[in-house]
Amino acid sequence: MTMSRQERRAFEEQRNALLATLRDNGITDQRVLQAIASVPREHFVPPGFQSQAYSNSALPIGCQQTISQPYTVAFMTSLLQIKSGDRVLEIGTGSGYQAAVLAALGAHVFTIERHAELHFAARKLFDTLGLHIAMRLGDGTIGWNEFAPYNGIIVTAGSPDVPPTLTRQLALGGRLVIPVGNRESQTLYVITRTGEDQFAVDELQDFRFVPLIGREGWQPS
Repeated sequence: MTMSRQERRAFEEQRNALLATLRDNGITDQRVLQAIASVPREHFVPPGFQSQAYSNSALPIGCQQTISQPYTVAFMTSLLQIKSGDRVLEIGTGSGYQAAVLAALGAHVFTIERHAELHFAARKLFDTLGLHIAMRLGDGTIGWNEFAPYNGIIVTAGSPDVPPTLTRQLALGGRLVIPVGNRESQTLYVITRTGEDQFAVDELQDFRFVPLIGREGWQPS
């Protein structure tokens, strides 16, 4: 994507305005805010929506999927409490924006997408931006056991329940952030592994995500 100096300046101003909005809405994690400031969201939205890249709203990206609202990305990322070098699994690559934010925090990112069109588009974009993110095309509800355990797992689609396979792939002290509910509305859960078969569960605010489709999620309609 080639931009003029004027376009770059306009996006920078919009990005700064978005950061102010996130702060006003309670996002206080400075590392997360810096990561969002460093990721050019305009690259992760379709050409027809680039003028809205820094609006605090979800946008369509094809395959009946969306790029999450920036507040949602910031809030969920903050809940993971990522440290540099952490191993983080993302379920639902989408356009790749959330994975790019995780990488900007210094995480080793593994991401799974079930739509081939989105998977290959994100792979091309990661290559263009020089992002080293491990990618897999497949069912995210069963995770990626080869690289487990993970310090964090983030699910960017709404699940009818917590997939047990994902909880088993958490490291001790690791966190799973996942929206759980029906197809219309979900409550955000933070599940922390406290022992071999022990987990602490926190229920937070309500969100609305696209359905999590897979063996341990919603079944295809």
